[in-house]
Amino acid sequence: MSEDVIILEDVWKIFGDRADEAMAAIKERGLTKPEVLSEFGCVVGIAECSFKVKRGEIFCVMGLSGSGKSTMVRHLNRLIEPTHGKISVLGEDMMSLGGDRLREMRAMHIGMVFQHMALLPHRTVRDNVGFPLQVRGEPKSKRWQVSQHCLNLVNLDGYEDRFPRELSGGMQQRVGLARALASDPEVLLMDEPFSALDPLIRRQLQDQFMALSADLQKTTVFITHDLDEAIRIGHRIAIMKDGRIVQVGTPEDIVTKPADDYVRDFVEGISKLNLVFAHTIMEKIAKYKPARGENLQKAPRAPHDTDLDHLIDISTTTTHPIVIQDDKGKDVGVINKSTLLKGIQGGKA
Repeated sequence: MSEDVIILEDVWKIFGDRADEAMAAIKERGLTKPEVLSEFGCVVGIAECSFKVKRGEIFCVMGLSGSGKSTMVRHLNRLIEPTHGKISVLGEDMMSLGGDRLREMRAMHIGMVFQHMALLPHRTVRDNVGFPLQVRGEPKSKRWQVSQHCLNLVNLDGYEDRFPRELSGGMQQRVGLARALASDPEVLLMDEPFSALDPLIRRQLQDQFMALSADLQKTTVFITHDLDEAIRIGHRIAIMKDGRIVQVGTPEDIVTKPADDYVRDFVEGISKLNLVFAHTIMEKIAKYKPARGENLQKAPRAPHDTDLDHLIDISTTTTHPIVIQDDKGKDVGVINKSTLLKGIQGGKA
């Protein structure tokens, strides 16, 4: 099993002069968010946030505006100090780090990409990308070499000497991503980096980011308010509401097994065709009773990770059920047309 690179345990952030008092009262008396505001004049930003992110994983955090997702991600590099809880990144107890070591973690190991890139307008694209290395004291020759490499990664070679004002919004986002990659961090924190872009450009950058992530094996926490984006790029998704994480799971888990009505409302309009897989809806072969005329020996076979879309294609070519096989080619399940229709309708048998 992959290593846990990021670990959050019971992280809270309470804004206000009496935050510590409010935190103690929450633990002792179980005060609600409105009660904390009324009694202490404090605002609960995030509450009881706990999750783990494995090496190389894209972990999406999704929620509406005000849900606490951006507040939460800024705790990972301690741009915001938590009121309570434990945070570990790359095996480091982030809460115990002093100024120098914390700055080193931010400069060397944790890259961050924001929605608004804040590129330096008086610097060229090359110099913007190399800026983190300049802060570290690297010589110009290395800065330019690394900048060129990172610009090649995001398909911006040829734009090295341009200024930010000469680039489109999508190109500026690519410069920001290249800048984050320049210090070769193990962890990337991305706070709605594509949300201000046009749909087509946004999708192109999502594709590019996913390819880069797979190639470079960066561990990423990706913040978004768009469930389609989260489902498209995330290995797992955490859904936040009112500062709390209400569900963590794979895109398939989120769509087929919503934890509550809030999540159910989010996923109601999401197509399940590419998110629900054979292993979820199949009936185990040992329990399956063939109908009259069905012959499993003549039935087509499909891998257990075949999605609904492909299962429908297979089903249209045969009158037999579909036999599902595991990774070793063993028959483990059966999907007939009735099971398939139930899967299309509800994501479950």
